[in-house]
Amino acid sequence: MTKPIYDVTPNTWPFLRDAMITPTGFREYDARWKYPDEINLPGMTALGLGLGTQMQRRGIEPVIAVGNDYRDYSLAIKNALIIGLMQAGIQVKDIGPALSPMAYFAQFHLDVPAVAMVTASHNPNGWTGVKMGFDRPLTHGPDEMGELRDIVLSGQGEAQPGGGYEFVDGVREAYLDDLVGDFKMSRKLKVVCATGNGTASAFAPELFERLGVEVVPSHNRLDYSFPHYNPNPEAMEMLHDMSDSVKASGADLALGFDGDGDRCGVVDDEGEEIFADKVGVIMARDLSKIYPNSTFVADVKSTGLFASDPELKANGVKADYWKTGHSHMKRRVKEIGALAGFEKSGHYFLAEPVGRGYDCGMRVAVEICKLMDRNPDMSMSDLRKALPTTYSTPTMSPWCADTEKYQVLERLVEKLVAKAEAGETLAGRAIKEVVTVNGARVILDNGSWGLVRASSNTPNLVVVCESSESDAEMRAIFADIDAVIRTEEAVGDYDQTI
Repeated sequence: MTKPIYDVTPNTWPFLRDAMITPTGFREYDARWKYPDEINLPGMTALGLGLGTQMQRRGIEPVIAVGNDYRDYSLAIKNALIIGLMQAGIQVKDIGPALSPMAYFAQFHLDVPAVAMVTASHNPNGWTGVKMGFDRPLTHGPDEMGELRDIVLSGQGEAQPGGGYEFVDGVREAYLDDLVGDFKMSRKLKVVCATGNGTASAFAPELFERLGVEVVPSHNRLDYSFPHYNPNPEAMEMLHDMSDSVKASGADLALGFDGDGDRCGVVDDEGEEIFADKVGVIMARDLSKIYPNSTFVADVKSTGLFASDPELKANGVKADYWKTGHSHMKRRVKEIGALAGFEKSGHYFLAEPVGRGYDCGMRVAVEICKLMDRNPDMSMSDLRKALPTTYSTPTMSPWCADTEKYQVLERLVEKLVAKAEAGETLAGRAIKEVVTVNGARVILDNGSWGLVRASSNTPNLVVVCESSESDAEMRAIFADIDAVIRTEEAVGDYDQTI
């Protein structure tokens, strides 16, 4: 295999012939590129050859399940990837169009060791990528991604005999059967099913109907142009639309899913958008009654309630705050034997006996329906109001180039740590500690906090703030964190703010 070229102009002879891959597409826990600006089809074949070579070198059984999301170019990209995998001597089991968690499920259902899912997740059209893994239910983390990057970019992919292809039908139906099991709602529940015209449109409405839930459809027609909004249940645009649908229909709640179905967002019966970490606390309260003394992993963007909530404490819960990112979280849940992991982005990792440990928005939806069934006298707003009050920002993302963001973050962490060491205040309060496991989470003496970290998937930083006391304090925390961020000229405007 020859080394890929980093910069080839589209609509030229070399672009049609030569593998082009931009190195920055290899990220911490998956691979994403703008297509065709940063990767072309021969580049995706080179990626498949590299992934297959990685499997062979590690002595992994050369069989892989491969799927693709509903974007119009994803099938061509998947086919290019498959060619490379087959060149490397890998037997490919093509499960067809899929959700990412359906592809993870296929590893178990088909009893294969590896998975490769072609998806750009919640990124806008024009992006593509691959979520991949060898050790179910885990996906590639930084070590595996670094190894794959080196194989591909140095041209070390090795062709071998033995490759093959099989289209496997029926995985979608088996996945839905597995999600539903023998459960049926005993209380009436009316749910806005919001899929943003993404791939989840082919799954969620049927899933809810099989559970015995009354469905209020919201953009459930498959349409890869995403005519209303990009399906991303962390974005306020989608959450506001879900809220409007709840108010218009009188639904009990709204559940929304991102483009590849591994995340779930929630709006309650009053049209209140509940950030995913708070939904995680609601679920942790319910699950810890059934499974007392459980450990729950939360990412560093998440609310402090996992550690401070009196009900979780009473149920013997141990909270573990860890690195943001689906691969980091999945790995941590498995390593420490946690019952579940909750990420503020809406990735939830429900382990045995609830789930299999991978992030699945559909599984979360099923468990929320079960939670509502176990609490027949309570509405979702009742469950929200039962939590201790905190005031938190949405996840905000100031622009910062992929080539600069980690160096910028390193300097910001140093500045925030120095601020704490010098005895300076944030929002007028003393700084208790700065947690640097993933960026800098600055924790104040009253438990309020502010976080800055680098996005693993897109060219931006990530900023989240939470106050245990007031909206005003939350805004003051953000203002002081942002003042430090503004010392870096490479940081641009926010995608949204408070």
